[in-house]
Order: sequence, then C-alpha cells, then structure tokens
Amino acid sequence: MKRYTMLIEKDEDGWLVSEVVELPGCHTQAKTMDQLLRRTREAIRAYLESENVPELPQQFVGVQHIEV
Repeated sequence: MKRYTMLIEKDEDGWLVSEVVELPGCHTQAKTMDQLLRRTREAIRAYLESENVPELPQQFVGVQHIEV
C-alpha cells in the first residue's frame, strides 16, 4: 500500500475538491468529506490502472502560509 498526499479546497459552490499531489491530473470533487475520500481513492485507483502513469520521484514537503 502506498501513501499519497491529497490537497483539499472548497470551491465557490461549496463543493470539496481534492487533488493528489503525486499524480498530476488526479482530482475529484464531492459534497461531503466522506464522499470526497471515497471518490479520491477511486480516482487514484483509476489513475494507476491507466497505461500512461508517469514515474515521478516527487516527495511532498508541505504547505506554508505566507502573508504579504
């Protein structure tokens, strides 16, 4: 089992949107967090089953807030 980093945002219509950092283009949306987690797992599985999975040696480092 592999661990992935999921970024979560809320869009202007109130939908939760996830993006998997290590898998470019792997994202989904849902109305609830439970639904989002389920759909993100499904999206990851579908992404990994596709023929064009890039091998990226990326490692997510973190998120930092900055004020300007």
